[in-house]
Amino acid sequence: MRALRLDEMWLLVSPGNPLKPVQGMAPLADRLASARRIADGRRIIATDIEARLGTRFTADTLALLRRRFRRARFAFVIGADNLVQLPRWKHWRTIAREVALAVLPRPGWTKRALAGRAAHVLSHHRRAPGAVLTESFAPHAAWCLVPAREHAASATAIRRAQADAITGERRGP
Repeated sequence: MRALRLDEMWLLVSPGNPLKPVQGMAPLADRLASARRIADGRRIIATDIEARLGTRFTADTLALLRRRFRRARFAFVIGADNLVQLPRWKHWRTIAREVALAVLPRPGWTKRALAGRAAHVLSHHRRAPGAVLTESFAPHAAWCLVPAREHAASATAIRRAQADAITGERRGP
């Protein structure tokens, strides 16, 4: 939050990723409860607003949020793994054009992301983290790589750990 100069961060708990199978995904209520344990309820807020808006795709969610909160300047924070996959998303160029992107380093993904298609297409719009929301970004939003340690947490790893705890198994890293 400090690097991006954010006032708030919303943890958007999605009803479901259209690019991932539904099987094995924890129920929305469980994922929202998990996000709320991380959030502080003041500056970091866990929300299921995407489910309440009835949107399934990020482009639609962001468009509705921008309409609903006209005075807010949004940065969409994603992991480097999602920057690699971004060209597969519905209207990904519109997302990148209209909303600042902040990319968090992820083990095994950061170098791939910076060498990937999305980073290449958006290369002229890359800025320092503190500038993605402060610079005027007409006609195109900025993006950045957030200077942070690579964090290995992922939904897949969390599900695996929970399943192991239930079965009593222990897997390697």
